Amino acid sequence: MSQFNLSSRSSISSGCDLSDLRSWWENELLQIQSFAVRSVVRDVCVELDSFICFSEQPLLLWEGCDRRTPEGKRQRTHKYPDELKRLAKERKVKLDTRPNGPAIAAFLLAGGCRPEREGSTNAWSVHHLYSGKFPYVNRETTLHASKSPTHFSQSAGLVAAHPIADAICDEIPFFSWLLRAHSFLRFGYDPDGVFSADTDDYGFRSGTACELIFREPVANLAQHEALESSIGNLKSH
Repeated sequence: MSQFNLSSRSSISSGCDLSDLRSWWENELLQIQSFAVRSVVRDVCVELDSFICFSEQPLLLWEGCDRRTPEGKRQRTHKYPDELKRLAKERKVKLDTRPNGPAIAAFLLAGGCRPEREGSTNAWSVHHLYSGKFPYVNRETTLHASKSPTHFSQSAGLVAAHPIADAICDEIPFFSWLLRAHSFLRFGYDPDGVFSADTDDYGFRSGTACELIFREPVANLAQHEALESSIGNLKSH
C-alpha cells in the first residue's frame, strides 16, 4: 500500500494571477461550501505571515536524497555525508535521521524559522509545497517533492506551517497554489513550469540562482534516475 494519499475531490478553478493574488484567491475561496470553514481559511490567507514561514534563500541541501521508503523497510532513515555533518555543526543545526530530516535541515540552513507550538513541545511542521497533490489547471500531475532527489531537500519548496495552516495545505487546493505562487515570486521556484516560460533542471526560472550544498556521486544519481524511469514505465502500462 502506498504511503502517500494523493487523491482529492477538488482542484483550483483558474490559474494563479501573479499580479493580483488577493483577487484570485478570494474567487477560489467561493468554492468552499461551509461558511465557517471559508471564514477560517480566509483569515489565514489574510494573515499569511502569522501562519507560514518561508526560508530566506533557495538552497538544495542534498541532491540525490529523497524520502522513498526502501523495499523491505518500514520507513526511511538517513545517513548524512560528512560534509553535511560539518556544515550543520558549524551552523548549529541538529540533523535528524528520520524521514523528513534532510528537508528540515535544508529549511533551517537556508534561514528558515520554526516557531514553537503552544499545545506541545514541538515546533511547527516543515511542509513540502509540492506534495504530489492538486495539479495546476489543465494538468494531470504535479511534482511530488518527497520522491524527487532534486527537490526533496530544496528550501524554496519548503515552509514551516502553523498546525492550522498545515492542515489547510492538505485540504484546500488553492491554498497550496497560493504558497507555490509566493515561492515563485520570492525565489523563482517553478518545478511544474506553470509560472515561467523556461525553467532549469532544478525547477527554477532560467537565470535564477540556487545554492547546491552536496551532490551524490554520479553512480548514485544514476541509480535514482534508473529507479524513477522504471517506476514511470510501470505506471504507463
